[in-house]
Amino acid sequence: MLRLVFAIALLLASPALSASCGNTGAGFESWKSSFAKQARKAGVKKKGLQALAQSQYATRTIAADRNQKSFKYSLDKFMRVRGADTIVAQGRKRKARNPQFYAALERQYGVPSGVLIAIHGMETGFGNFMGDSQIVSAITTLAYDCRRSEFFVPHAIGALKLVDQGSITTGTKGAKHGELGHTQFLPGNALTYGVDATGDGRVDFYNMTDSLASTANFLRKKGWKPGRGYQPGQPNFAVIQQWNAASVYQKSIAIMAARIDG
Repeated sequence: MLRLVFAIALLLASPALSASCGNTGAGFESWKSSFAKQARKAGVKKKGLQALAQSQYATRTIAADRNQKSFKYSLDKFMRVRGADTIVAQGRKRKARNPQFYAALERQYGVPSGVLIAIHGMETGFGNFMGDSQIVSAITTLAYDCRRSEFFVPHAIGALKLVDQGSITTGTKGAKHGELGHTQFLPGNALTYGVDATGDGRVDFYNMTDSLASTANFLRKKGWKPGRGYQPGQPNFAVIQQWNAASVYQKSIAIMAARIDG
């Protein structure tokens, strides 16, 4: 009798077991099958589910996730390594070339030009390199990986919904952690805060206008207070902290933004 009960328990538990996270690629295909059921319940449609089925275990993403050394640097070294002086110099030129564009964003969202420009420069060098990893594969790999599965699962769902909406495709490339576009939105945030600023009926994070408007929208929705300061200890610094969890990153954005706005 006990053996029968145990066997039934194992049978009932098997779907949950197949959805378990893993630290190698060995269980990824089995996990995808179970995750597809979760994604369908969350509202993912045919295109998104097809993208999930086509995703592959991203070994480069796992390697990058285990080797994020720059966030452990001192503030000075981090800013040197990330080219802060160059970002500021180029950022000032970009603002001077198109002041109306940035002024319009600030009027609408309350976020100063310097903050948006600093994020744009820090994330992709103003769109010069937006990543070479397939977004769906990268983000589903991280959702499967045991280290931070709970954090990345909503972003994996978000990526599949972005496929459904046409904002990205199975082959769209971004950063190794699945971030996408000019300012490297995580997919769940892209889905929630994306803005069609060009009015073409599609949120395109690889279009600078949509991407920067979406970034400003994210910051405003996270509590940005127009006209208030954004340096450490000031009200809006807490909002910058919502963009990236690394303290050296947060402080660098604040410093560069102030220099750009000068």
